[in-house]
Amino acid sequence: MNSNQLIALAPIITIAVTAVAVMLSIAVRRNFILSCGIAAVGIVIALSTLGIASRESPVRATLLILVDAYSLFYMALLLSGGLAVLGFCYDYFKEREGENEELPLLLLTALLGGLVLVGSSHFASFFIGLEILSISLFVLIGYPLNQSRSLEAAVKYLILSGVSSAFLLMGMALIYSQCGELHFSGIGGYMTSRDNISAMVLSGTLLIVVGLGFKLSLVPFHLWTPDVYEGAPAPVTAFIATVSKGAVFALLLRYFITTYSYDYTPLLTVFSVIAGLSILGGNLLALLQNNVKRLLAYSSIAHMGYLLVAFIAGGGVSSMWVVESVSFYLLAYFITTIGAFGVVSVLSTPQTEADDISCYRGLFWRRPWLAATFTLMLLSLAGIPLTAGFIGKFYIFTSAADGRLWGLLFAVIVGSGLGLYYYLRIIVVMSMNVDGAAIKPAHDWVSTAILAVLTMLLVWFGIYPGLLVNVIQSVSYAME
Repeated sequence: MNSNQLIALAPIITIAVTAVAVMLSIAVRRNFILSCGIAAVGIVIALSTLGIASRESPVRATLLILVDAYSLFYMALLLSGGLAVLGFCYDYFKEREGENEELPLLLLTALLGGLVLVGSSHFASFFIGLEILSISLFVLIGYPLNQSRSLEAAVKYLILSGVSSAFLLMGMALIYSQCGELHFSGIGGYMTSRDNISAMVLSGTLLIVVGLGFKLSLVPFHLWTPDVYEGAPAPVTAFIATVSKGAVFALLLRYFITTYSYDYTPLLTVFSVIAGLSILGGNLLALLQNNVKRLLAYSSIAHMGYLLVAFIAGGGVSSMWVVESVSFYLLAYFITTIGAFGVVSVLSTPQTEADDISCYRGLFWRRPWLAATFTLMLLSLAGIPLTAGFIGKFYIFTSAADGRLWGLLFAVIVGSGLGLYYYLRIIVVMSMNVDGAAIKPAHDWVSTAILAVLTMLLVWFGIYPGLLVNVIQSVSYAME
């Protein structure tokens, strides 16, 4: 491996080294603040190395990892999301009993798996990255918040994640048996040399879709989602909803573009059915929820369905436009979802999790700053103008129209209307007047600063998206 390849791998190497440093610090002295501090410094350094790595890109760092503008953009997104979640974890766990020093270590290893995923160009790194991410999440979900509920959520995720991995491995095996290739570009070369896709390759790709459907919590593979979201600590839930799903979706998009899987209509038909069911099912089930974490869980199912609409449009429009649409929507989704769960995290106490909707009654009168932030996040999730979510939803509409996906466009319109109802329902509850003195705010300075930054980005990208759009367009050229 030459120096250019090492420089290109600098973000991944930095996170791996930071994880080892945190592990060694725990062995020497158990201190939660020290562990969080080392992890935060490591993530910041990893973010700073992205600029250096970009000067060497595009470069095939190894047979398994491709470092280009696309992977670097998503590495930046995952690292930024991980840093925000780490800040929420610090305030969330600092007053809770027990030894929590391993939590930053697990976040780093999960982040490492995500970075490997977005740079993957080979089935081996695809599976290795996914398993590093998933195994770390097992423990994070079961972190002792509410022992029985958290363990139940962790066991459900463990079992279903194992099942999804089995589907993935079987799909990879079927494709390899037919193509004799594990590299994405090699599979793409095989696909383009054939007039018709073989049943073996089609079956393998469908099995991969099923496996990733579990990871993305798409209908009908979504049954674990509300229970896991409810049982996991609020910051961990934010990580699952954003960093985990974002990494998997980025990989899925690269795989389909590189292997020319868009050329085969049956695959897009399957995705269309899944997208429609996810949009309508997620929004309809969210209407029934009084638990905010479960409501956001079903909301995330619907948002993955919206993302699939832009993804499917790749069969009828250019790959550059699909990458641009998906990337902007994912970034807006990261900001709003991390911000929403951040508010839940700040309101939670060592005794109770702020997941019931009654916890938010009169929040505008008790903690107006948090209520205003939560309102902006919910309005962005609903796609209201002057927020980043509106621009992201506009991309989805445009992609569906350009791809002539009229049925899915109708589903997006109906789903958006349903979503507006249950988001506004939370806002109405927060605006209700309550008797009694205001609750004294906790000293969650780190979380407050992160929420302030997320709120500014939410409004900035909603009003002036041009700079971000230019960056994403330059990223999309890497996939052309």
